[in-house]
Parts: sequence; structure tokens; C-alpha cells
Amino acid sequence: MKAALITSYDAPPQYSDVPDPTAVQSGQMLVDVMAAGLHHITRGRASGQHYSSDDSLPVIAGVDGVGRGTDGRLRYFVQEPGLPGSMAQRTVIALDRCIELPHDVDPALLAGAMNPAMASWLALRCRVPGFRWRLPFQRRKRVLVLGATGSSGRLAVQIARHLGAGEVIAAGRDAGRLAQLPALGATDTVTLGDPRLGVLASEVDVVLDFVWGQSAVIAMEAVLRHRRGRDQPLDWVHLGSMSGESAPLPGAFLRSTKLQVMGCGHGALSGRQMLTELPALAEALARGTFQTQVRTLPLSEVARGWQAPDDGARLVFTPWRV
Repeated sequence: MKAALITSYDAPPQYSDVPDPTAVQSGQMLVDVMAAGLHHITRGRASGQHYSSDDSLPVIAGVDGVGRGTDGRLRYFVQEPGLPGSMAQRTVIALDRCIELPHDVDPALLAGAMNPAMASWLALRCRVPGFRWRLPFQRRKRVLVLGATGSSGRLAVQIARHLGAGEVIAAGRDAGRLAQLPALGATDTVTLGDPRLGVLASEVDVVLDFVWGQSAVIAMEAVLRHRRGRDQPLDWVHLGSMSGESAPLPGAFLRSTKLQVMGCGHGALSGRQMLTELPALAEALARGTFQTQVRTLPLSEVARGWQAPDDGARLVFTPWRV
């Protein structure tokens, strides 16, 4: 069969012939892959820089996808360690790491949107108090999205409002994309580095941070400096590292304010927690609750697509399309 094969951490995957996989354990199933998205985590693993990267090469690229099983049912799946990647005509999935989908959903839409949407959905539903249950007497939360102009950030703005946020401030670098976000639910927008960020976000309850690095430290200092009450809780959720994996936080940030910094990803959440949340997210995406953009390419063009500039749409490879 054909697959996107990673043979070097310094080069894009190549469209290659590989042996067909087989399901050898109970709880596994062979699927025909309909679509697989090119996500930040996919690139990170392929470059060897993500904490969950494989230690040995070659490996098949891809962390998730939509496939049709031997029972004819369509599923969204997330690959567990030890199983082949999703960017192939066929792969083996673990049945306890997938959800069934309606037969009429668009496989490319779900393959492209589930991963970037999952970050903010899981952060708000599983890590931050106040979004799982919307109590009628509870003040609606105020949310800052750092990195709001990427695929994940754009979805985070919409998901925060959908889950009950009263205010959503969108911060990003691309002024053109920022201008589109009020129509999607942002109550304020500001470019990263703008001095107004600290004032606008001074009273937020939650930060969904897709940038991290020094940019996050600068934003954190600005927000804390303008905060009216030092004892006002602030949940800062690290979801991505577009500005760097290390953020040198001064200890004074943690000692002098009621700041809680946390992450959300594999390890911070159990597989069972994640799987419990995915059906509702998939349903919302399938019925068009959130606006998202995907662009499809045949898997045969994986090397070209891997190096293509970011145009705001999530790239999805279709293994059976010629």
C-alpha cells in the first residue's frame, strides 16, 4: 500500500510503498483511511521535536484521521503509541481510541478540524472549572485566546463562546485574520505586542495559550500588571508552542498573584477523559456549529503539501484520491 513515510527528521515524508498492516490484538481493527490532517503535532513528531515523537525511523506520519472499518462503519481515530500512522491507505486503530461517526459526515472536515478544535474543547471542558456545568447563578467566564489567528485559535474563539464564555478577547499577529474574528464571537481583538493587551485582558478568568515562549511571558506580565485584584484567580492553559517550547516565568508571577499555569494534552488528560468528550465535539463540527477551513490534497502530494505556506486552511491528505 501507499503511505507518507518519514525516513529523516530533517525532510518531509515521502510517498512510498510499505507493507499492509494487520490487526494482531483484540481491540484493534484494520481501517481504510479516508482522510488524515496535517497538524502541528504531526509536524512536531515528524521532526523529532515533540515529546511524543518516535525514537526510531522509518515511521508512517499522521496522528489521527477518519477511516472506514471492516464492519463498514466510519470512525474518527487517534493513534496510540506503537500503531502505524494515519497517513496511509490503511492503518490499524485501537477501538478504545476512536468514536463512530454518522455515515453522511464529510471525512475531510472531521479529519482536519477535530485535532485543532480538541485543544480548546478539552481545556475548557476538562481543565478549567466553570465550563462543564453552566450553573445559572455563575458569572460567565472571560477568556483570552493567545494565538487566535491560527486554525486552533480561530476555533478556540468559537468554542469558548459556544461553551458559555461571556467575553472572548482574541490576540494574534495577523491583523487581517484578527479582523475576521468578531464575526465568530470575539468581543475584542488585539495584536500580540500591542500595549493595549494588558488593559483589555486585565480581568480575564482563563487564558488559552497557543504561543508560549517569550511571547507568553510578555503577555502574562501585561495582564498581571493591570489586574485590579491580586487574589483574583487566573487559569493559564498552555496548549501550543508557536513561539517556543520554553517560557522563562519569573517566580514573582506565581508568588504575588493567584495564577495557575497548566497544560492540556496527552498525559495531562487520560485517554478515557478525552474519548468521553469527543462525540459532542464531533457532532458540533459535523452540524456546522463552528466555522473552519480545510483544504484537501491527494496523499501522493504529501511532500509538496508539507512544505506549502500556511494559508489559514488545515491541510488534509486523502490517501485514495489520485
